Amino acid sequence: MKKPFRIATMAYLIWLGAVLGAVLYAGAAVAPVIFHSADWLGSEVLTHYQEGLIMTRNFVLLSYAITVTLVAVFLYEGYKYKMGERDKLTSVAALLVIMTGAMFNWYYLPDIVTMQMAGEEMTRSAAFAATHKGSELDFKIFAAAILLLMIQNMRKACK
Repeated sequence: MKKPFRIATMAYLIWLGAVLGAVLYAGAAVAPVIFHSADWLGSEVLTHYQEGLIMTRNFVLLSYAITVTLVAVFLYEGYKYKMGERDKLTSVAALLVIMTGAMFNWYYLPDIVTMQMAGEEMTRSAAFAATHKGSELDFKIFAAAILLLMIQNMRKACK
């Protein structure tokens, strides 16, 4: 592996690891704390709707990193594919990262923000619950695909 590509590979793997960490932290640490703020503050200061607004802001900020990740995966994996470094598992993982990241950024997140802007009552609807559940599943697939992509790339880089 040539030195510039080796450096690009290291940067790529570090970026994927950082984004995976952010995704896991947002889902496993930030969301439970925000949605159980009464447990931490001793009384109910925020409504569930207000907690949801705070969590959405976190995910909007995370969506910027997801967008950079989508571009990085497309460019890096596309370059490797063009250079003849192809395997089905990496291709599937890259495709999943791109598809689920794009769905989260440009389908689920805007829908959730729009429903929240419609008011608290809208966030209690079945449509909101279904959209939110879909976004959670999408986010889990995104995280798993990033992990798989990292493992595949580390496995190849360590040969």
